Amino acid sequence: MSEFDANIERGREALESGAFGKAVDQLRKAVKLNADSAEAHLLLGEALSEQGEDAAAIAEFNTGLKLDAENVDARYALGDCYFATHQFAAALSTYQDILKIDPQQADAWVSIGLVHSSHGNAEQALEDYHKALQIDPVSVFALNSLGDIYYGLGHNEQALAQYRKVIDLDPDDAQAHFGLCELHYDLEDYAAAEEEGLAAVRLDPGLTYAWLTLGNICLDEERTEEALNYFQEFLALERSPDAKEICAEVAAVVAGLKAELD
Repeated sequence: MSEFDANIERGREALESGAFGKAVDQLRKAVKLNADSAEAHLLLGEALSEQGEDAAAIAEFNTGLKLDAENVDARYALGDCYFATHQFAAALSTYQDILKIDPQQADAWVSIGLVHSSHGNAEQALEDYHKALQIDPVSVFALNSLGDIYYGLGHNEQALAQYRKVIDLDPDDAQAHFGLCELHYDLEDYAAAEEEGLAAVRLDPGLTYAWLTLGNICLDEERTEEALNYFQEFLALERSPDAKEICAEVAAVVAGLKAELD
């Protein structure tokens, strides 16, 4: 095995095990050994993205795609990096490029819908999600996103129907359970909301906003110690730069609850 191949193999193994720093080190070595390897650049982009280094990841994805223009998975990853960094026009263009390569990519329509939704264009997003479902009627990504749009528009029964479709297709889909949790919470059905929220965090402990909603449920029911525990879980796990304001608010609530319990 060549040194380049060894670096690629070690980089892949580190990525799969969640050792993203090690993956970056190995894959940077691979890029130095063979700057014309699309695989090396794209894997490095993936590792950098996992570390939250989106600008560097975008550069690697773009370099890799110049060498492997038809790589749909890499285009999704690039689009997601653009979306995460609020470069919405670039994200939209990238997802549209996927459809030029393969018009049957339902997930590309969902991703386009998420861009439109982020701009407050719910009607266009609805159209995009329905286009995705025409391609793949059992796409849980599309159904969850459709449920989220209906929920945001206050169409609770339609939202409920989409989330339940997902649960019927995949009972272990954490996002659908979280959608039901939020919906029941807004309807003040706290027992149902808590059941769905607990299911969500059991299936995906990293679903930070489910912890937050569980905390709010307990706070509303004056279950102070449980609320405190859930809010602390949220703060321990939430690392998005976009969540700084809400984290500050939750930290203030935590401080108040601790003082109340002392």
